[in-house]
Amino acid sequence: MSHRRGKRTMHPNVTLLKIEGVETTKDAQFYLGKVCANRCALTCQRVAYIYKPATQVRGSKYRVIWGRVTRTHGNSGVVRSKFRSNIPPAAFGASVRVLLYPSNSMYTLGD
Repeated sequence: MSHRRGKRTMHPNVTLLKIEGVETTKDAQFYLGKVCANRCALTCQRVAYIYKPATQVRGSKYRVIWGRVTRTHGNSGVVRSKFRSNIPPAAFGASVRVLLYPSNSMYTLGD
């Protein structure tokens, strides 16, 4: 969506993400600690922003900025995330991959 903002300040190190199918804060709680990825290889628990650069590096056509979902933001299911390097404003509106691990449900015991 965008960087976290105040009335007069921008926080470019924190990016707001709207996840499909998440409409409430309670639904967004599930994604806390998940990794986000942007068009990349699926590895650890992260959020990833994947983009296609003008030139290839080491034979790869894609580059990735890794991040993590840190907390919820507001009441409509938006989450805050931090990436290793700040997401460029040109990427706002682009898709981001949220990897569904680590998962808390893996560690709970059934009744």
